[in-house]
Amino acid sequence: MRKCTYSAEREKIVAEAICPVATELRMLDAADLVSLLRFECYGNLADLVSSAAELYFLPGTINFGAGGDYRLDWGIEPEVTLDMEIRPPGVTVYAKLLLQKDKAGVEVTHVAFNEPLADPDDNTAFLRKSLDEARYVKPGSANAQAH
Repeated sequence: MRKCTYSAEREKIVAEAICPVATELRMLDAADLVSLLRFECYGNLADLVSSAAELYFLPGTINFGAGGDYRLDWGIEPEVTLDMEIRPPGVTVYAKLLLQKDKAGVEVTHVAFNEPLADPDDNTAFLRKSLDEARYVKPGSANAQAH
């Protein structure tokens, strides 16, 4: 995605939203994720992503995309990148989720609004609202603060 003035804010919104899913996926053994990518077991990866996402989001909101990548070499911690498709109502976000030993990161590659608004700031606000509405536990609720 060509970066523009609102790209960083949208990436931050997506990263904050899927942080719990990334945390769940980081609990998996990196070697397992690498082997699933290496042997193109994409159905298995889709199941793992769905299982991690179903704890936090409505079904079909967070999905494994079309593939991924990994970095595995002597003397370095493994890194796994998974293609993600995030589909809250009214918008589709294509992103790459980077999983490392102690952290995760998100790079948004494309955002497609079903009915884009004229103002990019309004689209960004819609993205935030749509992701919030697709959650089981809403940010700021008593249940969210307990976690």
